[in-house]
Amino acid sequence: MEFREIRCSRLRFVVGLVLCCTIIKEVSASIHEYRNEAFIPRSDGFFFHGGSEGLYASKVHDSSSSSSPDKPLQGKSFIRFEDVTFVRTKEAASKQNEMQQNTGLIEAIIFEVKDREKIGGAFLKLNAICCHPAVAQTGSCMLGEVIIQKDQDNPEWPKRIQTSFAGKNEETKMKPETVEINSTGMYYLYFMFCNPDLKGTLIKGRTVWKNPNGYLPGKMTPLMTFYGIMSLAYLALGLIWFLKFVQYWKDVIQLHYHITAVIALGMCETAVWYFEYANFNSTGLRPMGVTLWAVTSRTVKKTLSRLLLLVVSMGYGVVKPTLGGLTSRVVLLGLIYFIASEALELVEHLGNINDLSKKTELFLVLPVAFLDSCFIVWIFSSLSKTLEKLQMRRNMAKLDLYRKFTNSLAVFVLLSIAWIGFELYFNATDPLSELWQVAWIIPAFWTLLAYSLLVVICVLWAPSPNPTRYAYLEEAGEDFDEEGISLTSSVDMTTKLERKGLGEDLEEDKRE
Repeated sequence: MEFREIRCSRLRFVVGLVLCCTIIKEVSASIHEYRNEAFIPRSDGFFFHGGSEGLYASKVHDSSSSSSPDKPLQGKSFIRFEDVTFVRTKEAASKQNEMQQNTGLIEAIIFEVKDREKIGGAFLKLNAICCHPAVAQTGSCMLGEVIIQKDQDNPEWPKRIQTSFAGKNEETKMKPETVEINSTGMYYLYFMFCNPDLKGTLIKGRTVWKNPNGYLPGKMTPLMTFYGIMSLAYLALGLIWFLKFVQYWKDVIQLHYHITAVIALGMCETAVWYFEYANFNSTGLRPMGVTLWAVTSRTVKKTLSRLLLLVVSMGYGVVKPTLGGLTSRVVLLGLIYFIASEALELVEHLGNINDLSKKTELFLVLPVAFLDSCFIVWIFSSLSKTLEKLQMRRNMAKLDLYRKFTNSLAVFVLLSIAWIGFELYFNATDPLSELWQVAWIIPAFWTLLAYSLLVVICVLWAPSPNPTRYAYLEEAGEDFDEEGISLTSSVDMTTKLERKGLGEDLEEDKRE
């Protein structure tokens, strides 16, 4: 069961479920789209974040293919600029000399995150980003360009690609170029300019980022293999459960159908995610239909998993035949959780992979966290009541079953809390994603934890030839051993209950 799945590190810019359809017009991924977006002033320059991804080094090196974006680049890792165009204001263009060739310089700068201090004048003990006359006289940079300290071992890095406006032209277009990546790392792309006359300039076009084995971003690459393995694990669990289900189909209870549904949803979810990542890896785009199906299947499974934990904790099908008046509350909580979780998953997986502003990230994570807390409190309070009721009735077999379930659940909750703490620490100590190669374990842990808890429930509530071990019966009191009770008519059972003074408990269950 996915009991606690708050993934704080993977939140995206969102203002709510109502805005999802307007924000997500096109599903983008390793293809970073720029749609007439503005540059942001910073220090003495202007910049635009063009993307950031973990990239593995190319497996093959052939410079002849890098100049042609049309050729297949199998085994190569690269960043390719396609139709990147800069548009300055009419006012800025009118100020220029019509006969002048370079009337405004814009630079695309690619660097590894470990080399971030080489961008700007930090290595010169300056706060400036742009080269000023005093600095240019030292020979450290060219006037009007971004200050960059070249790598002594690789003078071409950080990579600088320059594009200039000509005369009074309002637009200028970058030449198509493919930058090959020969060193594994987290790469950032910034478009920057220093000329204040270019204020108000917009950027449009796109860049394509590719790893040697496909377009899947580096920190997501292991997840494709992981979901493939998990889909096989769910398939194995489903086969074992199906065999037990068929073997004792005459003795199954309603709870077994709920468990079957969760297993089936788990199989569907992991398989769809595997194919979604595989398609993403081969095309560089996330297909809207497949991703929507994957996101929705995950949300449905998460919701039903929590509801299953809740109704089991309430003793449904074991201590009481129905939930009574609590049914509407359980359904309402599940519906609200589905809506909140679906909104979070949609903007997380259908938006651009770039990390956007986190000022509004609490918009969706807080409701999900609050609802998860509600599930926790309700589950453990229900378990407490169920254990107390079983102890009063001296139903030792069921009491032992629920104690095992409570202990297992407590262990999983403690693991969840510990992992949340680790996740917060991980993100606090790695704000620039320098540990991107191991970041995949954060979401993978929750999927693995959910699967493990589902296995525990399947073991505890497995179909058996003696359903009285956990199935609801009109309890016969402490003088009757549950393991030996046979299915009798409700009239005979009610008579025995009245004889033992347990009729009130039965009526209480029915009222609930």
